[in-house]
Amino acid sequence: MERGQDGFVTRTWRGALALLALAALAFTPAAARSTHITPKLVAESAAPAPGGTTTLALTMVPEKTWHGYWSNGGDAGFGLQVEWNAPEGVTVEPFRYPVPDALILFGMMNHVYEHPYALLADVHIDKSIAPGTDLTLSGIANWLACTDKVCVPEKAVISAALKAGDGKVAASDRERFDAWRALLPQPLDRHGTWERRGDTLRFAIPLPASTAIDAPHLFVETRNLVDYAAPQNFSRNGDQIIVETRTKGEAGGPVTALLKLGSGRGLSLELEPGTVPAAGEAIAGLSDEVDMGLFWTALGGAIVGGLILNLMPCVFPILSLKALSLARSGGDARAAKVEALAYTAGAALTALLLGAILLGLRAAGEQVGWAFQLQHPLSVFVLLLLAIAITLNLAGVYELPSFGGGQKLVEQGGAAGGFWTGALAAFVATPCSGPLLGAALGATLVLPAWAALPIFGGLGFGIALPFLAIGFVPALRNRLPKPGPWMARFRKWMAVPMALTALALAVLLWRQIDGGWQDRGAQTAASANSFSPAALAKARATGKPVFVYFTADWCLSCKANEAGAINREAVQDVFKDKGVVTLVGDWTNGDPVITRTLAEHGRNSVPLYLWYAPGAAKPEILPQILTPGLLTDKAGG
Repeated sequence: MERGQDGFVTRTWRGALALLALAALAFTPAAARSTHITPKLVAESAAPAPGGTTTLALTMVPEKTWHGYWSNGGDAGFGLQVEWNAPEGVTVEPFRYPVPDALILFGMMNHVYEHPYALLADVHIDKSIAPGTDLTLSGIANWLACTDKVCVPEKAVISAALKAGDGKVAASDRERFDAWRALLPQPLDRHGTWERRGDTLRFAIPLPASTAIDAPHLFVETRNLVDYAAPQNFSRNGDQIIVETRTKGEAGGPVTALLKLGSGRGLSLELEPGTVPAAGEAIAGLSDEVDMGLFWTALGGAIVGGLILNLMPCVFPILSLKALSLARSGGDARAAKVEALAYTAGAALTALLLGAILLGLRAAGEQVGWAFQLQHPLSVFVLLLLAIAITLNLAGVYELPSFGGGQKLVEQGGAAGGFWTGALAAFVATPCSGPLLGAALGATLVLPAWAALPIFGGLGFGIALPFLAIGFVPALRNRLPKPGPWMARFRKWMAVPMALTALALAVLLWRQIDGGWQDRGAQTAASANSFSPAALAKARATGKPVFVYFTADWCLSCKANEAGAINREAVQDVFKDKGVVTLVGDWTNGDPVITRTLAEHGRNSVPLYLWYAPGAAKPEILPQILTPGLLTDKAGG
């Protein structure tokens, strides 16, 4: 009885001290408690249900040149601690951290965030809490903020207004929290091993050979074990990553760590003392080394893919009419070369710009992939207006200055018209590029920015190649049909594929604005469920074959594969008979979880088709052009 009274007094005394500390901070002048990293506590649901759970996010926004720290800050930093003042019946789990960056200053390794980041913690509400109860959470947060010259311990009061309710989560809040969750390291489902050999520490991490890995770094959370600033040597031995570095202390037992895979992706893992296999094929760590074989292969693939894109319904009319404009111009060789070069410059620079924006968003922590602009309604609306304008021009409703003979820009030398037409061709080609450029664009995930950008430029160059050849090879230009009345009819026929493109964009825009598309994932194929890592794990646990495909409404090849193969009655009958579980990931409006999954399989765009055979350690990546026979054969039908 005495012990219980002492516990009550202790809890009361601590609660009083916490309230006094909160009050003292609250009444401290703002100038005295300003911070270089601004914290804000938000809840996914402001009305968590009794007996349920909600998630808190503590967003941290550093000032320019300042950075915060991971849970283990490295040689000279520390993470964030919070002294909570939680209501009775409310339990707050420890914060989970996103994947950090490695920063060496003055020979010391720091595990940091030099950009805005969010820490996530689950909050459990006791089932005995009555609905409507005020569950407001508050606490005192302490952290370290640093530049490359100075470090400042900082603190602030953080709070989130909560009230016991129905646990509903607004769609916008769920999307925001899903984006933060996507930046957390994913748990590795198997333990690794580690051993000490003299001054060397060796780690074996089970990781399928198909998993993309770029400039890896091992962040060891267990303290007093590794020399953080020591070089880390990575190699692959079969389905294991071997890491070798220098030891610092004498700690033993299990080790907790985070393996950064590149592009903000990471895996949290546990390693037990044990035998580590021999080192294998070297993997480049945090360095500027580039696999030049991969670079040249990807560049060649991008050029060839861009060339083939000219046959797509949204690009072919543009190319055809620009070619015919040369025939109409009377065969002026100099004008043809100028216009061809301008067209090439417009296509290449537009592809480079899209690539640079993509790489910049990735560097800022966003989970995006190729054709990201089509995941935003405003971009789709602009593209729709362009498609309508081109369709009406081709149909003869009016003259658009960028097309046809006699246009104002061409009369001024042709360079301006050629440039903007090439830019338009590259921009509208992105929805069609998935199956042609999957591997080439996937290479940009593992190459540094200076090597990735030429691959995007190669895409634009490939798009411009036919027109460039027509401009510089007289024999090709002389083979073009001579001007005549037929050209007016041809223009009108070219309005048909552009009208179909405009129709597809209109449907896509309606779905994005209406929001109804978000719930149609299960309707994409018979017996299909929406993809998530949890859904995949559950499906694989059944012991049945699992077919996972990633699609988007703006991906023409995706829709063709679905209509021509996946949704065919014969395929669905075999799937049903063999018990195949189908999961669909809809990337129409972007999804950070899907983006990360694509990256893990070396892809930067959709479509992606994965087949998990029962008991298989890793999936088989199917071709990007599907046939009914391929799918039924996989199912054993």
